[in-house]
Amino acid sequence: MLNIIQVIATELSLNIHSVESALNLLNEGSTVPFIARYRKEVTGSLNEIELRDIQERFTYLQELENRKQVILDGIAQQDKLNDTLKAQILACLQKNELEDLYLPYKPKRRTRGAIAREKGLTPFAEIIKSLNNPQSQVISLEKEVQKYLGKEVTTIADCLSGVADILAEEIAEIAELRAYLREFILNNGTFISKIKKDYPEGTTKFEMYRNFRCKLTTIAPHNILALFRGETEKILSVDIDFEESTVFNYLEYKIIKTKNKELKTFYQEVLKDSFNRLIKPSLIRDVRGETKTWADIESIKTFEANLRQLLLSPPAGMKPTMAIDPGFRTGCKVVILSQTGQFLEYQAIFPHTGSQKRQIATNTIKKLIQKYSIELIAIGNGTAGRETDEFIEQVITEIDQKPVKVMVNESGASIYSASQVAISEFPDLDITVRGAISIGRRLQDPLAELVKIDPKSIGVGQYQHDVDQKLLKQKLEETVESCVNYVGVDLNTDSQELLVFVSGINPTIANNIVNYRNEKGTFKTRKELLKVKKLGAKTFELAAGFLRIRDGENPLDNTAVHPESYPIVKNIAQDLNIPLSKIADINTQTKNIDLKKYVTDTTGLPTLKDIVQELEKPGRDPRSQFEYATFKEGIKEISDLKEGMELEGVVTNVVNFGAFVDVGVHQDGLVHISQLADRFVSDTNEVVKVGQVVRVRVLEVNEKLKRIGLSMKN
Repeated sequence: MLNIIQVIATELSLNIHSVESALNLLNEGSTVPFIARYRKEVTGSLNEIELRDIQERFTYLQELENRKQVILDGIAQQDKLNDTLKAQILACLQKNELEDLYLPYKPKRRTRGAIAREKGLTPFAEIIKSLNNPQSQVISLEKEVQKYLGKEVTTIADCLSGVADILAEEIAEIAELRAYLREFILNNGTFISKIKKDYPEGTTKFEMYRNFRCKLTTIAPHNILALFRGETEKILSVDIDFEESTVFNYLEYKIIKTKNKELKTFYQEVLKDSFNRLIKPSLIRDVRGETKTWADIESIKTFEANLRQLLLSPPAGMKPTMAIDPGFRTGCKVVILSQTGQFLEYQAIFPHTGSQKRQIATNTIKKLIQKYSIELIAIGNGTAGRETDEFIEQVITEIDQKPVKVMVNESGASIYSASQVAISEFPDLDITVRGAISIGRRLQDPLAELVKIDPKSIGVGQYQHDVDQKLLKQKLEETVESCVNYVGVDLNTDSQELLVFVSGINPTIANNIVNYRNEKGTFKTRKELLKVKKLGAKTFELAAGFLRIRDGENPLDNTAVHPESYPIVKNIAQDLNIPLSKIADINTQTKNIDLKKYVTDTTGLPTLKDIVQELEKPGRDPRSQFEYATFKEGIKEISDLKEGMELEGVVTNVVNFGAFVDVGVHQDGLVHISQLADRFVSDTNEVVKVGQVVRVRVLEVNEKLKRIGLSMKN
């Protein structure tokens, strides 16, 4: 059996003790965020990425070991298992390698080779194989065939054909050959595609793939997914091309040993049949599957990175907020949110349907701003967004109190507003009003609001509907979990939808926490969590450090310091003569702390450094400073754009071929990777991130196709 821990440590270049410790903690029910943050001494400071890599590889190898046992048992039942084959199977580290070894013994449907065996041609096939050597005697196949003619096989041609079928199957099942040829195609193959004749030039979104060729080693993930989508939609024909003559030469070199001309010719025909009928279709499926898996993983990585950047977008802050879901004929839905995100009031205004209604809308906005001391105005960037933005700009120039006005990306807001979460929170409100509330809360705190929406609906992915949906769901949930625990959650104000992503907390416990605070009032201490139904000691251990209590009885409850480390902080505070109630003052004396003095058997320097770092900024949000784009006045539609214009915009999506930027015209422009910087860029994420405010120059505008080309070069 494999030493899985040793294999993982070697593959990931990690300390074997760290891997073993991490797996033990995971097996005990600890979460990745908890282990990464609070068990650094145990794992040697493994980070979240390393821990997830360990977790995934362990799962894969466990599944592999289970499959090996099934295969070994299956071959043993056929009485065909020998020591050499067993050793090969046990040594496998990849699933396709294992399946190649199992292929000759795998139960099959009734094949041509099986039919030939039923007719009694196996002995003749064995004779042919024995003659396939450099010293083989000269024989006549037709003469040898006579011995096997009878009721089942009546002609020479049938006999030779049956034997050829047996040999073709055996050759197609040689694991060494399959591995070599699979690797050859992966390294030397070329994707080719053509648009079917039913689609004239310029009539499909797959135009660039009309006569497409690209090597498998250089093709981009988005190209692979586009090819397969076009094939699924029956617009493209897709194939993999490679030098088949090179493959035949290799097969002949590996298989044909005889110098007998007649036998050699016979084997050449067998090889052609084996390759064309059995090997090639099977390996092409394998290669397509491998490239698709790779494309899925890379695209999901892009989605993960974008989602992380979006979720960790700087919050504008919990301030009194006016949120507007714009509209022309149906009007603009205006909602007011308190500094805690609570819905206070709703009004409909019609600033785009005549001067009289525009004046009424102006008066309404002014009154609401004054009544609620509004500090933020969030405007959705959908239909009528730019017109509403300019209207609000005009209104606030006429008043002394000038809130910060921000255009907010409303992708997914309509999905949230129709969701069960929104319905249960606001059962009596119209769907459009719920959408406006979501827009406002996104500005106040993007993370707290966006966790309520299926990540696939947020609009920061790349071919998200074409990738492995199970893997996508897993990876996006991991990303949300990571972001939520990185920022921390306010135990007294944040929603059940946010609480459920906290380390160790499941939906039932999240619901119980909300019910507890509704019945008992706000939590005063983290310890009070232990009174919540079904929240035991283990859940408390996993969750407590990520939950914050502002203005609680213990100031440490508003930090990322885990309760298990409170005694250490108390000792540090006493040594520095600082009362615990004024622990925030410790940041002036952290340089005077000798951390080695506080090292124990369970708490080492990594944790102590984290504690001190947290005490230097207790309760501070780890996200970046808030910034927003100012769209150019008068630029509302794609028709307003002109080549050479310089604009400010917001990055809405990052893909491996560039970045999409919202410049305020209801259609994002593309900054191709070649236009991202004045230097060569190999990874778009090195230059831009979702939510980033950038300056761009218009390169080209195609109104018909709604395409905007932008540049970030100086």
